[in-house]
Amino acid sequence: MSNKKKISAVIFDCDGVMFDSRQANVNFYNHLLDRFDLPPMDEKETAFVHMATGSDSVKHIFRKTDYFEKAEAYRMQVDYNPFILDMLIEPGLIKLLKHLKAEYRLGVATNRSNTIEEVLKQNGLTEFFEIVISSLDVKHPKPHPEALLKILEFFGLPGTEAVYIGDSSVDYETAEAAKVPFIAFRNDHLQTPYKVESMDEIVAVLKEMEKSIP
Repeated sequence: MSNKKKISAVIFDCDGVMFDSRQANVNFYNHLLDRFDLPPMDEKETAFVHMATGSDSVKHIFRKTDYFEKAEAYRMQVDYNPFILDMLIEPGLIKLLKHLKAEYRLGVATNRSNTIEEVLKQNGLTEFFEIVISSLDVKHPKPHPEALLKILEFFGLPGTEAVYIGDSSVDYETAEAAKVPFIAFRNDHLQTPYKVESMDEIVAVLKEMEKSIP
């Protein structure tokens, strides 16, 4: 009988993996700018807010103004529900989660802040995840490994028995720092041997990763 270690937990990023949220992010942060009669984001700012925490995003897009504190206060109290409607759930996600739930422990590590719980709830995903760590749950958001380390501690697992699925360099750096194997979702530029283009490929890649465990 084999005592070979296997992958026991799968941890997901939110934006760019479970959801195509680029348009939701654009609409939300442009709404904040418009509130203070400022022009919409440019392409570089759009790319930044897609990976950063809410607070860092506001700080960045308001960096040339005196409105940061007021804008941050407004961000924390504005109703995000209309913008959730702009988030497109990744095809095949729910089917995948149902399959994974029977074999793995599931978690979320995201740089979203006060919106993640409602995003999961409105899309019927809350039940799949034992633990969700947002930027509000850590002192140091991604790419610092704290979010992943908290999840590993909760599961009682070493990093080698978990996998993190992300789409950005921030996610990759987070996994590297936490010593957690990484699957790049729809991003060929990340330096990992494990890459997928859709949810349908993830189960096969997990099995491939397990075979490579010494």
